[in-house]
Parts: sequence; C-alpha cells; structure tokens
Amino acid sequence: MKAYTIIRSDDQYRQYSEDYKHLSAEYKVKPSQELLDIIDTIDLLIEKYDEQHPQLKTIDPIELIQSLMKENNINQQKLADLLQISKGHLSDILNYKKGLSKKVIRALSHRFKLEQEVLSQPYKFGSDLEN
Repeated sequence: MKAYTIIRSDDQYRQYSEDYKHLSAEYKVKPSQELLDIIDTIDLLIEKYDEQHPQLKTIDPIELIQSLMKENNINQQKLADLLQISKGHLSDILNYKKGLSKKVIRALSHRFKLEQEVLSQPYKFGSDLEN
C-alpha cells in the first residue's frame, strides 16, 4: 500500500481525495481493518489541509454545492432526498431563488464533511443578482 504523508500541494490534495473515494468504495465491498485505518489516515490528512487552506471559505456556496454534486455524481433528486426537501425547493436554491436554511446547511455539511461556515457565507440570490 501507498504511504500517506502530510499534504503539501493542491495536486496532492486532489490525489488523496480520489484515493479516499476509491478506497471507501473498496471498503464497502471488502471491509478490513487495514483498509479502514488507511481511509481514516487519509481523512485526517485531508481535514488538516482544509484547516490550513481555507480556500473554500471564499467560494459561492451554491457553486460549491453544484461542484460537489458533479464530483460525487449526485443528481438533484438524490440530493433533495438526502436533504429531506423537495426537488423543487432544491432547484430554487440552486437557481438562487431561495437561501440555504440552517437545516440544509447542517445536512450538506455532514454529507460532504464541510465546516458549516463554508456554506453559511453570504451570497447574492433573488433580486440581489441583478444589482
């Protein structure tokens, strides 16, 4: 198995994120303590990098959600179900017609392992978009 070290670049971060996804899927099929330990190690390294590189805190929360949906191959219906809201409500959020509620922020934060403050950033929606 590959040795995982402290993340020092965005490229390494992306590679570890891919490894995390791949190994997590592998663990679902063939669980083992060794694999779980590697997954936990990668998770800690990614969290540490995120703490030290708060670039996500400047991104538009809606753009972030759309990006996470694409990266994780999650469609609107699946995300709406996950968030326990209607597909129409999610569509309004993604089209800047409605804001993110605390409940939705908590659910997204939990699902995508993000700090809630990343999704709580102010952004323009509704009539603000025209200004």
